[in-house]
Amino acid sequence: MSEADERTSDRIIDGRYRILREIAQGGMATVYEALDQRLSRHVAVKIMHTMLAQGPHRAQFEERFRREARSAAAIANPHIVQVYDTGVDQGLDYLVMEYVHGISLRRDMARQGVYPLKETLRILGEVLDGLASAHRAGVIHRDIKPENILINDRGHVEITDFGLARAAAQATLSSTGMLMGTAAYLAPETIENNEASPQSDLYAVGIIAYEMLTGTVPFASDNPVTIVFKHVHEDVPSLARVCPGIDPSVAALVSEMTDRSPEHRPDDAGKALESLRKVVKGLDRQAMDYVLPAGAAAAAASGQPESAIAGTSERAAMAPSDDTEEAATDPENSDTVPSVPAPPETDAEAATRRYRLNDVDTPSRAEATTVLQPQDPTASSADAKIVQPGAEAAQPKHRHRGLIIVLVVLLVLALAGGGGGAWWYFLGPGSYVALPKPDDVSCSENQECKVVGADFAKYARTLKVAGIQVDTAYDFSDQVAKGAVMAADPDTIGAHISKRGGRLKLTVSKGVRQATVPKDILTPETPNGKDPVQALKAAGFDRIDHDTSKDQYSMDIPEGAAISVDPAPGTKTRHDAKVSLVLSKGRMPVAMPDIVGKARDEAKAALEALRLKVSYSEDWSDKVPRNQVISASHQAQEQLHWGDAVNVVISKGPQSITMPDVKGKSQDEATRILEGYGLKVNISAPLGNLTHTVRIQDPNPGSQVKVLNDDGSPAVVTLTVV
Repeated sequence: MSEADERTSDRIIDGRYRILREIAQGGMATVYEALDQRLSRHVAVKIMHTMLAQGPHRAQFEERFRREARSAAAIANPHIVQVYDTGVDQGLDYLVMEYVHGISLRRDMARQGVYPLKETLRILGEVLDGLASAHRAGVIHRDIKPENILINDRGHVEITDFGLARAAAQATLSSTGMLMGTAAYLAPETIENNEASPQSDLYAVGIIAYEMLTGTVPFASDNPVTIVFKHVHEDVPSLARVCPGIDPSVAALVSEMTDRSPEHRPDDAGKALESLRKVVKGLDRQAMDYVLPAGAAAAAASGQPESAIAGTSERAAMAPSDDTEEAATDPENSDTVPSVPAPPETDAEAATRRYRLNDVDTPSRAEATTVLQPQDPTASSADAKIVQPGAEAAQPKHRHRGLIIVLVVLLVLALAGGGGGAWWYFLGPGSYVALPKPDDVSCSENQECKVVGADFAKYARTLKVAGIQVDTAYDFSDQVAKGAVMAADPDTIGAHISKRGGRLKLTVSKGVRQATVPKDILTPETPNGKDPVQALKAAGFDRIDHDTSKDQYSMDIPEGAAISVDPAPGTKTRHDAKVSLVLSKGRMPVAMPDIVGKARDEAKAALEALRLKVSYSEDWSDKVPRNQVISASHQAQEQLHWGDAVNVVISKGPQSITMPDVKGKSQDEATRILEGYGLKVNISAPLGNLTHTVRIQDPNPGSQVKVLNDDGSPAVVTLTVV
């Protein structure tokens, strides 16, 4: 049992995923069937092995693994196995994926052999549709092969192994200089320059289409070195020659996808899918029903050792490596997609059998993940892994025929005992440059040494002398001094950089990033003044100290605007320096005091203490003494804010007049004058009202008279008329 298995069996991952059983195990990870207890559904949980998670390139590997996991989860397509979740449990990264019921294309190919054109194009279309979504999302699969293409129980394609395959390839390539991939499906540019692109995925899809239609891959061998040699130096044979009678448009499409030059292939899977649909529209029923005759199929595989046909390597079955998946030989896991194709099964078996995700790369198979790395240049010819390509492939037609002939001669010499030089040039130390040690970097004995921290200007001269091509980028760093190397790929001194297009990627520190406090941050009318926190973030500050409990009320500064900032506006400093900010809470809310009946001075003091703007008016009042408050424009306890206006009415006391002299005036005129003062007139005519003239008035003229009585009724004036 693996270490990952020991740590996860019968456990609950992240408090949610209950491990039920192991599905498959390989060199990169172990896949388990698990129950998502939160959603009550079965999922597949892939847990990275400790040797990768805790190896010398742990940080780089885990960072890229997690980034690729997020990228895979962002791909929404029915032909992509969904990624539900990712995380770390007990120090090991894990992915939670869709639990697929179905069969791998590899197993289906082992049962069916050669596919009809109609079925091939249908499967090819769904593969390209899934990859088109991935390519639009900026994700390159990097390991397209029949093992990673699942046919679910509804008969549709689902592509798996996004994320881990790419992260593993990137970390291995950049950190160790080795080439990882599936030999039978590797694109030439990946083999030569460690480059991967959407066109690299299309090359693998084209090889799969070729294999489905012919029953074999175009380049097959027990020796992975021979396979990759042929991919680089030989054209994939045209289907028009291998499949007599197949429609020329189909042969042309597969040839375009498997062209040795990536620029001659479609730009991405979306473009390839458009081309495929055009081809399908142009095919009639007879053309769609095409299937390679049995005799032609045998001829397509002739000249190749039986073990070379994809998926039937006897060497893999007889001598599995340490990484061969346990699930393939465990009777309890017999329903899991095996690493080596099983014999054909009945329709009833196919209907009831359930196959899961195949996460295993088995280096023991010719078509499985292949690692090419430098060997000891002193090894004898018996140890050489290069074989004569001419023994297993048709005569090459590429324009570099002369180079191939020379290489063939060298390889023949290798088999005869003189292969040390050829190996040295193509796979050994002659094929790469070792990353040199910077003069200003100290290394401890028996420990991995990095180029990080080296002075770039000095190291660039060293790299130029070594003949290493460099891609340089610049970025800020809080830890690495300005002008020093802050990141590299590869970053280990002595790492191998291919002489055939290999490049060193360096990121040079620009020092600590600086930021400037906006000059107008204290001006509320400006955009920066209206939202000072966002203004500081936009300026590049990372440590903004804003404690809401320290914010203050202000009469003049609007709510949310800055009252103070430290450092002062216009100051330039480190981006991670603390910037203290006090914001305005606006005008303070206050309650209207009860001032009715209060003396004017007392009411004024109470209102001004609350910073209210007070105005006064006066009125007569028979009830409120002079200089006291009759009323206010706001009720007591009404909520106001600093600066709100309040009008206060002050009493002038009871209203009184000086009695006018109306004697000698007519009754009507005298009545009109007195009633104009608000008085009530009473007429008395003891001698008869002959002339209607006022002779006597009470109160007398010139006396002070209250207009209203205490009960509020008008005061009475009695006029005596004759």
